[in-house]
Amino acid sequence: MQLPVNRFKQALKDGRMQWGIWQTFGGPDMAELLAASGYDWVLIDGEHGAFDVGEIRPCLQAVAGYPDCSPVVRLCELDTALIKRNLDQGAQTLMVPMINTAAEARAAVSAMRFAPEGTRGFNSATRAGRYGAIADYGTRAKDELCLIVQLESRAALGNLEEIAAVEGVDAVFIGPADLAADMGYPGNLAAPEVQDAVEDAIARLKALGMPAGIFTLDPEMQRRAIAAGASFNALGLDALMLMQAAQARLAQFRGA
Repeated sequence: MQLPVNRFKQALKDGRMQWGIWQTFGGPDMAELLAASGYDWVLIDGEHGAFDVGEIRPCLQAVAGYPDCSPVVRLCELDTALIKRNLDQGAQTLMVPMINTAAEARAAVSAMRFAPEGTRGFNSATRAGRYGAIADYGTRAKDELCLIVQLESRAALGNLEEIAAVEGVDAVFIGPADLAADMGYPGNLAAPEVQDAVEDAIARLKALGMPAGIFTLDPEMQRRAIAAGASFNALGLDALMLMQAAQARLAQFRGA
């Protein structure tokens, strides 16, 4: 059996625009619904979403039935055990939040690779290795793994070039909400200083040839980010989209 191709990683290399959507509600049905809706990638949010490690596995299996959609798993923090367990259960693309230094980025890369390049514990008899059916999983696993580091602070943006230069970092995701809070504008992504910082970070990443992404519900920030070079962009979040649809439906009839 061949190692599954990471279509998300390949699209990053090709420079293709990829549109994503955020899953915070747990369960494979939500994952499948979002995958079926036509987005290029679904982020299964293990940071703020309703997921323990084992609850991510059926979501990965649900998305696997949609070859035009790729799952991305966001961890709650940089943790070698979390990285190992999510890789073993078949995640090929991980997003690690709150990366502030090149040393932290290198630690994430190490946790994703088997020795002698890294510290990931070896086991090929997992879902990732198709339960032993992929004979060369140990030597080829890293080829189809994709690491996205998330920069969400002024310190991280100050270290952007050093972080992006770490071998094994495949893409950088800018987190505008936490960045805005760190800059003294909690909840105010529209602050000009925040928008300028996001746009500048993405432009710097583009100049380095590093794929950049963002999630924002601010249309102006989204447009500026895309113009600056953001190539994988999340456009919505399940909870907010459901609330907006529910409120809009009620408004059609209440008081009519």
